[in-house]
Amino acid sequence: MKKALMLAGGLLAIFSCSREASEGGPAPVASPAPRMVRAPQVLNLADDFIAFYDETKGQQTEERVAAFKRDVASQFPAFYGVERYEGRVTQEELDADVVKAIENFEALRPAYVAKMNAFDAELGRNLDTFREAFPDFRLGVDVVLLHSLGEMDGGTREFDGKVTLIFGADVMAKVHDWTDEAPFFHHELFHVHHIKTFPECEEVWCALWTEGLAVYVASKLNPGAGPGPLLLEFPEPIIPATQAQLGAALTDLRARLSSTDGKDLGRLFSTSEDPSGLPVRRGYYLGFLVAEELGRTRDLPALARLSHEEARPLIDAALDTLIARAAVEQ
Repeated sequence: MKKALMLAGGLLAIFSCSREASEGGPAPVASPAPRMVRAPQVLNLADDFIAFYDETKGQQTEERVAAFKRDVASQFPAFYGVERYEGRVTQEELDADVVKAIENFEALRPAYVAKMNAFDAELGRNLDTFREAFPDFRLGVDVVLLHSLGEMDGGTREFDGKVTLIFGADVMAKVHDWTDEAPFFHHELFHVHHIKTFPECEEVWCALWTEGLAVYVASKLNPGAGPGPLLLEFPEPIIPATQAQLGAALTDLRARLSSTDGKDLGRLFSTSEDPSGLPVRRGYYLGFLVAEELGRTRDLPALARLSHEEARPLIDAALDTLIARAAVEQ
């Protein structure tokens, strides 16, 4: 790793002690040894990819893939290793992703370097503004900037029970054609904040709430932000496509709220093609509409504090309201 920045300035020591106030009381109990807790770090592996790429120019493809595994993947095996896919992805498929990343990097490089060089300042600035809206926010997780082999621009991943916030400089460079990254950073930071009160669950409604609320928070913290920075234009403009079929999209969503089918999640929150003809990734916008409806009577911290038990009936009611409104307007 070329860079590791401490976010909280060194190691945090948590001390436990026992005090006896009354004179002549029992002998003081020796305090246990302090438990040292490592502060969150920002780790930059994005420049390791550049170094690997430059050092292996002219080598055969197989040699470059092997060098990637040795020089880059070995520094974050939990992310780059095939084990985390639990059989859904083969090593050959991962190797193909490495080859594709190598082949596409020269054209991507200027934007990639720009995103990488701006990252530390962007993260620091947006941490400050996020804390203004959520004063109780504590980052508490490592942040890793890397070449994601096309997987992600940003998001949380859990490895061995530990959550890590990951930013993919490659996808940021490819997709983020805007200059102000504040809505994107606020979106991802909100996920870190929200998971403390709203753990993930496998049902569609949980993804709807976490993603929709993150979009809503980003929009409130960045008035005037366009749909691109709010992540609502990939792979195509989501808002107009969903608005054109809003009643059908809301009704379809209502029927799938309790689903744990990966296909339902994929059609709503990824680019998986939907045979219904409804827009892909529409779940982000529909979730935003639900959060916006509930935000009429609640501020951002109140929305973020809602538990599973509190949120579900409110989401149901908000969806019913939106469906009824769409029926009148359309």
